[in-house]
This record gives sequence, structure tokens and C-alpha cells, in this order.
Amino acid sequence: MCDNLRIRRHKVFDGIAERGKTSTGWFFGFKLHVIINHLGEILSFRLTPGNTDDRKPLPELIKDLSGCLYADKGYLSASLKQQLKTMGINLITNIKKKMKPVEQTCFDKAILRHRSVIETVFDELKIFFR
Repeated sequence: MCDNLRIRRHKVFDGIAERGKTSTGWFFGFKLHVIINHLGEILSFRLTPGNTDDRKPLPELIKDLSGCLYADKGYLSASLKQQLKTMGINLITNIKKKMKPVEQTCFDKAILRHRSVIETVFDELKIFFR
């Protein structure tokens, strides 16, 4: 929403937006959590304050879904993976460098490399809602 220097002056979403951190740095605003299918169609979404852990809204997002869910490293959690498994969801993520290797099929590895699909959906949403 705004640059870090203007956070104290920003009043539009006062009390709703929060400061968060990504791999590219700090920001003030919201996070968009989206689940899409292989065609890029949005199945579920949630908007949270910037300081919300990525894993927190996930159980609510996948309420009516089943099968495999491919996610980035922000969703790594053994307890979350077990919780989703009881709900009929197989959570598949890449692992961090210091973690033990996890057996993945070639298909799973290929799907995890297609991060550009979700980024394309985000770009389209940004263009549409400007």
C-alpha cells in the first residue's frame, strides 16, 4: 500500500493493514492468499493483514477441496501437513536447504517449478483492479 517512510501518516486502512516482510523486503499493507487450479482459475482466496503467517488462513481456504496442494516454502509445517492430510489434502512444498530430502515424484517437482502461473494470476488481478 505504501512505502515504509509513510506508514505513520497512512490513514486509509488504519487498524487493518499491517507491516509485513517478504523475501524482497518490508511492506505495509495486505497479503493475498490464492488457490488456483491448473488452468489459472481462482478456486479460493483470502486477504489478510501483512503480518499474518502464510499458514494461518490455509485450512479455511481449502475447506471444500481435496487432492494435492502445491505451495511455496512459506507453507512448510509438519503439523499443518498432518492436519491437511486428515482433511484429504496432500500438501507438497519445496524444502529449505538445511532440511532432510523429501521423496517427490518428477511430476511434483515439475509443478513446483511453475510458480509463474500464480504470478501471472496476481499480475492480471493487479491490472484489473487498478
